[in-house]
Amino acid sequence: MTLLSIQPGIMGISPYVAGESEIKGVKQVIKLSSNEGALGPSPDAIKAYKNVSHSLHLYPDGNCTELRKAIAKTFSLDIERIICSSGSDEIISLLCQAFAGPGDEVLHTEHGFLMYPISAKACGATPVSAFEVSLTANVDSLLESVTNKTRILFIANPNNPTGTYLPISELQRLRERLRDDILMVIDSAYAEYVSEHDYSAGAAMVEERENVVMTRTFSKIFGLGGIRLGWAYMPPKIIDIMHRIRNPFNVSAAAQAAGTGAVLDLAFTKKAQQHNLKWLSWTREQVKELGLSAPNSVGNFLLLCFDNMPRQTSELADLFLKNEGIIVRGMDNYGLPQSLRITIGTELEMRTVIECLKRFLAQNM
Repeated sequence: MTLLSIQPGIMGISPYVAGESEIKGVKQVIKLSSNEGALGPSPDAIKAYKNVSHSLHLYPDGNCTELRKAIAKTFSLDIERIICSSGSDEIISLLCQAFAGPGDEVLHTEHGFLMYPISAKACGATPVSAFEVSLTANVDSLLESVTNKTRILFIANPNNPTGTYLPISELQRLRERLRDDILMVIDSAYAEYVSEHDYSAGAAMVEERENVVMTRTFSKIFGLGGIRLGWAYMPPKIIDIMHRIRNPFNVSAAAQAAGTGAVLDLAFTKKAQQHNLKWLSWTREQVKELGLSAPNSVGNFLLLCFDNMPRQTSELADLFLKNEGIIVRGMDNYGLPQSLRITIGTELEMRTVIECLKRFLAQNM
């Protein structure tokens, strides 16, 4: 029998597990496990999606021209530095494929997005995690974790699942102290939700440096997780490399149309931002009143920590919520076994979650 040779690192990958979406025996659930947009997609995005239904037999524009124009217009960016993808995960994977391999290291934070180590291992590189301080990325920790093998540094800002962020001054300090041959990737998937004045998604750093990339997604505030659409802002030389290795038609016509409609609908985006700010703040205050701790998230989710509650564990809380038809996300895979991540949903969903948590904590006093 012929034995197939498997590339280094592949068998060391634990497959990514998405947030649950069903509860056996429950017809209607409240799904708050995947940080999806609470208001769904823009009406303009839905209309644009439907409008391409008659031409699905045609290949899409391989350059995503109209979508890139729309992104450039909305965010005041250079269109020549924009590349679109099948979710931002694809960009992460392609960057690892292009800039890391066997013998190299890919650095990320302790509780960073799981696709960083997965993509590193997939190309034969070794993922390295740097410890966080108070569930927040720490520049000094990251710098101390750099070795002569480091090729890429991924930093999610804000971070998933903690919701914490680094101010732009710290991102700049990190880049200034990194070697020039290390690619710094700023994953700004939740940028549209952040209102803090010292925050920046990183676009200016891309324009100032030849070794900085910013990734973004349409899966969060734009409510288009189901069509798999992402984009990135990067130096032209890296864009050229990405075009050499990406699939030629990696973004479907439907995704391009919906994305264009979504990113140009500024009124709907503002509505989604205001909704999230209101109910994120309300939920955080309610959680604190219940005696639970949660980092000051600036995303569209909260990380509930049960570390100091031996009788009221995250596992028991998760089971209780499921029995009530509510799906949240356990954080074992992120090294946070005593935590649950809860997406900010609609007003009714958040009030229901808080009422259920009150009953759970009351019965386990």
